[in-house]
Amino acid sequence: MAKRPSVWVSQPLFDDVIERLRSNFQVIMSNEVKQYSSDEIADCLRQVDGAIVTINEHIGYPEVSGALRLRVIANVGVGYENLDIEALNELSVIATNTPGVLTETTADFAFGLLIATARRIAESDRWIRDGHWRQWSFDAMLGADLHRSVLGILGMGRIGQAVARRAIGFNMRVLYHNRNRLQSQIEHNCRAEYVGLDALLERSDHLLVALPYSSRIHHLVGPAALARMKPTATLVNIAHGGIVDETALVNALANGRLAAAGLDVFETEPNVPPALLALPNVVLTPHIGSASVAARRAMATLAVDNLTAGLGWGPNAGHPPTPISVKSVRK
Repeated sequence: MAKRPSVWVSQPLFDDVIERLRSNFQVIMSNEVKQYSSDEIADCLRQVDGAIVTINEHIGYPEVSGALRLRVIANVGVGYENLDIEALNELSVIATNTPGVLTETTADFAFGLLIATARRIAESDRWIRDGHWRQWSFDAMLGADLHRSVLGILGMGRIGQAVARRAIGFNMRVLYHNRNRLQSQIEHNCRAEYVGLDALLERSDHLLVALPYSSRIHHLVGPAALARMKPTATLVNIAHGGIVDETALVNALANGRLAAAGLDVFETEPNVPPALLALPNVVLTPHIGSASVAARRAMATLAVDNLTAGLGWGPNAGHPPTPISVKSVRK
């Protein structure tokens, strides 16, 4: 009988998902959340045929150049900014991600963050906890409505479209900007209007950033973009911290150029700029857009499926990976 392939799991997942792996592979993993150095990642990958990793692990040529057995890296996440795809392609390592299974959960969270930001929910919670509430006041914590307001969506992929569908229930007018305009039927289903970037910034009462990151759009939402927004507008970022210039955002929020912001992602996670922490008109969450039990379980399960198909072992033995079972992120 052939020796079972070895796989490395970088972070703890659900126990039953790991047991599925153990039924087909020799599993190497830690039972606690860890922060790995580049050398530690390289050492782990050098021993295995495949790996399941998370956005915490940045993997490029230095980490995989000595991993002569490595054939598949399954990323637990829809994004893959932590993977150097060109380096993996050069070394013939398949890279996969987990799109689709977290769309609705992340859209739920995005809408919750929109509401919390507009209606100053986190700020009100802190105000009460700090002992400031003495009596009801007519003008206390006045925020902005979502219903019948203009929602601008920057990045109209799966998640952006799911948020747009939720906005229908709030009777919001939805504008969007994308690299490519959507098909008319999708626009109709989302009740969304395509506009240029400047128009999106200028007309939105609430702006949601939901587009995939690339170096081309680094700090796309910077001083010039923020200056175009209404001073009464709110901004929510669930995409990638590097899209929003955090220094420019702090200045806009502190100087009354923007009413409020909700951030689930940061440019140098887990580091949050102290100036952001000091502002009362910011809702901060620790990259938990997909953090429901069901969504995270689906992500882990899909990553295992991708790895299994990529290695051609167990139930997929003899069958090459297909676009359905393995979501390749190669260019």
